[in-house]
Amino acid sequence: MTRVWKWNRPVTVREVLEDLQQERSIAYTTVMTVLDNLHQKGWVRREAEGRAYRYEAVSTRAAYAAALMNDAWSQSDNPAAALVAFFGMMSDEQRQALQDAVRIVQGPASVQEPGSAETVAAEDAAPPESPESATPPDRPGGSGGEKAEGNPGEKRAEMRAEKNPASAEGGTGR
Repeated sequence: MTRVWKWNRPVTVREVLEDLQQERSIAYTTVMTVLDNLHQKGWVRREAEGRAYRYEAVSTRAAYAAALMNDAWSQSDNPAAALVAFFGMMSDEQRQALQDAVRIVQGPASVQEPGSAETVAAEDAAPPESPESATPPDRPGGSGGEKAEGNPGEKRAEMRAEKNPASAEGGTGR
């Protein structure tokens, strides 16, 4: 997958083979088998070109990494503790990248005062749709085309209500 993502375009077995052979000796049939396996698993799509195929990644490397992180986080019995541990492992550069990403996802609402109505509304808003292929078919969580049930904003509101019944009854609870 690294080679397919690297070129960010449809590639042939021969192209991948020649690139890999710069680092090590590898057989054409090995590369062909691996690309065929990736196609069968739904990680790459292929299109016939003469007697060969051109293979193209179904999702970006970033979408794949995000799906892996989401899978790992969703399997935790204590997601908050898992995030704290994960953040503790991050370098300063990674933490800065995370802060930048949060600002991008939150958009203009992130500059509102914490606890204001606009900020609460922004927290309850559903995040932008991820590419349908963000979760490869053999990864837990779907076939790549499936969408999670429910609105993430509703789930966050339900979680807040469970933690603080006063907020669910219309009280501020904050």
